[in-house]
Amino acid sequence: MKVYIFKYLDRIRSSFWFIPIVMACGAVALAFGTVSLDAPVTDWLHRAWGWTFTGGAEGAAALLGTVAGSMITIAGVVFSMTLVALSLASSQLGPRMLRNFMRDTTTQVVLGTFVATFLYCLLVLRTIRRAEEVVFIPHLSVSLGVVLAVVSVGVLIYFIHHVSVSLQANEIVARVSMELIEGINRLFPEGIGQGAPRIPIEPPNIAFLKVFEREAHPVGAVGDGYLQFVDADVLFALAIEEEVVLRLERRPGHYIVSDVPLVLVWPGHRVTDQLTARIHSAFTLGNQRTPRQDFECAVNQLVEIAVRALSPGLNDPFTAIACVDHLGSALCRLAQREMPSPYRHDRQDKLRLIVPAITFPAITDTAFDQIRQYGRSSAAVTIRMLETIAVVAEFVHHAEDRAALQRQAKMIVRGSREGLSESEDRRAVEERYQAASQLLSKPEGSIK
Repeated sequence: MKVYIFKYLDRIRSSFWFIPIVMACGAVALAFGTVSLDAPVTDWLHRAWGWTFTGGAEGAAALLGTVAGSMITIAGVVFSMTLVALSLASSQLGPRMLRNFMRDTTTQVVLGTFVATFLYCLLVLRTIRRAEEVVFIPHLSVSLGVVLAVVSVGVLIYFIHHVSVSLQANEIVARVSMELIEGINRLFPEGIGQGAPRIPIEPPNIAFLKVFEREAHPVGAVGDGYLQFVDADVLFALAIEEEVVLRLERRPGHYIVSDVPLVLVWPGHRVTDQLTARIHSAFTLGNQRTPRQDFECAVNQLVEIAVRALSPGLNDPFTAIACVDHLGSALCRLAQREMPSPYRHDRQDKLRLIVPAITFPAITDTAFDQIRQYGRSSAAVTIRMLETIAVVAEFVHHAEDRAALQRQAKMIVRGSREGLSESEDRRAVEERYQAASQLLSKPEGSIK
């Protein structure tokens, strides 16, 4: 159940309709509330402050009609500006960037502000009575409508500034990088597989693994799509309850084909239809990857921006360099975190759950591979990748992490020898490579 809540909350946050609808409902409630309080409050406000609307019915109707018409017109302009921003982001930065723009709370609040002001003025307008025998002018409500109109003008000015800033490449890269840093803080060390210090993290013995492979029963997927969320706590509790060992065959971000094994259950004879249904309820699939549990999703977004910037159509190495800088920042943080154990044990130290491990070398390859391949003919990008590797080298603590960085540095310099025609550029690349290699060759523990 929790994974479905996460899925729909993520959809709501990435939608243009939820916040505007909430604000529109608030405007409806505000309209009815101010109209009902208008008679007793208006006299007091007029005596105390003297700022409420004091015109006649015709003036009040004209004022509210003007504000309402203006607000719905501006809402259309804001919607058009949003579509233009989405179109530019999709064509220049990639279609996967649309999700980041749609998650922008500012745009959603701006749309909601104009729609709410329009509904408020429309509902107050219908309460004005012009008949000679019965005259009702909601002075307080009309005055509040004027205040909302003034606020809406300020919101429009801010929205124009916000769109102008949010379309800048460095701002987009920084926003994606912030999401990546948040993912590191969220998943490490609190990620799946993290246990108390007393819980052993060593892998099971080889004999058990052979028995597990031979006797485990697969539980296949019931649909196609990207694995978005996995409720590891539910699976762990289920393994304890059923006295079984579960091994996840896929992790968030993987594309799942129907009937492909999601989980292996040992011992296999304990698998029932009820257990299978409960296992399926801990997974949710979707049409796209989401960064909530998929750590590589944000990494791939930065890589995609960099690769598009290096394409002949754009030829923007500065954006690619910015992406490399932010990827290096994320790798520095990741190198200082202990990777969570893929083995989760119960209170009796019995193995209950095995999850796919996320490793620093794998993330390093994801961050550098495509940029290295497409940027081999760019001296600036090649040099910055080697400089970034040198910076990350100062934070790594494990031999396998240094080996992953060293492997990437070697591939970068080999690619530059083939991609760069200028000898001085190749010499500069060699100098950066030697500097990075010296840092990576230091004994473990000598680097801060």
